[in-house]
Amino acid sequence: MNIVYLKKGKEESLKRFHPWVFSGAIHHIEGEPAEGEVVRVLTADRQFIAIGHYQIGSIAVRVLSFVDEPVDEAFWHRRLAVAYDMRRAIGVATNPLNNTYRLVHGEGDNLPGLVIDVYGRTAVVQAHSVGMHVYRQEIAHALADVMKGVIENIYYKSETTLPFKADLGQENGFILGGSADNVAMENGLNFHVDWLKGQKTGFFVDQRENRALLERYSRDRSVLNMFCYTGGFSFYAMRGGAKLVHSVDSSAKAIDLTNKNVELNFPGDPRHTAYAEDAFKYLDRMGDQYDLIILDPPAFAKHKDALRNALQGYRKLNAKAFEKIKPGGILFTFSCSQVVTKDNFRTAVFTAAAMSGRSVRILHQLTQPADHPVNIYHPEGEYLKGLVLYVE
Repeated sequence: MNIVYLKKGKEESLKRFHPWVFSGAIHHIEGEPAEGEVVRVLTADRQFIAIGHYQIGSIAVRVLSFVDEPVDEAFWHRRLAVAYDMRRAIGVATNPLNNTYRLVHGEGDNLPGLVIDVYGRTAVVQAHSVGMHVYRQEIAHALADVMKGVIENIYYKSETTLPFKADLGQENGFILGGSADNVAMENGLNFHVDWLKGQKTGFFVDQRENRALLERYSRDRSVLNMFCYTGGFSFYAMRGGAKLVHSVDSSAKAIDLTNKNVELNFPGDPRHTAYAEDAFKYLDRMGDQYDLIILDPPAFAKHKDALRNALQGYRKLNAKAFEKIKPGGILFTFSCSQVVTKDNFRTAVFTAAAMSGRSVRILHQLTQPADHPVNIYHPEGEYLKGLVLYVE
């Protein structure tokens, strides 16, 4: 096995169990590891400190273990079993009204670079590192064994998440099974999952608890769901008793799926209308008919260089909502950009509120659900920020 030697003193973050080794911390590498290969990490005085996947880039090693152990079939089986046990312990994998949840959340489950979402009988596996891509068959084999009798299909979906410079020629497809049944259930509501061509793994699993909260506030309200994607917040609002729900997304395909999902749960219900339109254009032309607005945009910043523009985007978006929402309205506003901190986001929203001159109160501060755990040694894993605001 190839060995990565650290510069003197650069092992301190690893002693605190942070799961990344940055390229600047490396003194030299013994051997010529291929990208995605497992390497041992040693300190400057040749003491073992970690093993992980080697990769080209700023993050040079994603740590799999701080114990000197083989990364074999037993390793993958053990880690996946621990992840599944946790989902059962918190009830998300045992609820008869819910068969949709995240089974593996990267660093949060000590499997950096790996995401697995479960939709009924299908698990969608997504690699965000070359290492996880290289081991996809071993991971799938262990997953099928750990969840025997629960899942029947494993779909691998990593075309857009792997580093393009790795030139892996990756194609999405089934590793196990091949079912065309793409209907899953979340909190008793059904929806189609587009794991073939949809964003992420096909649905935004991380908003499950926040959608349930929205349902509680929806009765007799006129609801606008911006950046609706496949309509998750929309059909929760309808079940909550909203008098009308408008869903907006720039993607015609997303709007088509939103309509299918609403029809799946509320066939023929006249309360819902969907619009394929740019969000800012819609906000500019809309009136003041809404007293509950959801702003759940895609990540405005995927890296630190885009942070300033992202914060301007959040300010502009929220200012428009504050300007248009009815008195006594409620605003659910989110950021899923990892590089946007909780303080960054709050400041952007507060600035937008001040620009509007409205009196605004915080009702809830939201984050990702328990099946998207944050490794206490890896605070970067806390990516979803949300505020529920009452606007006088």
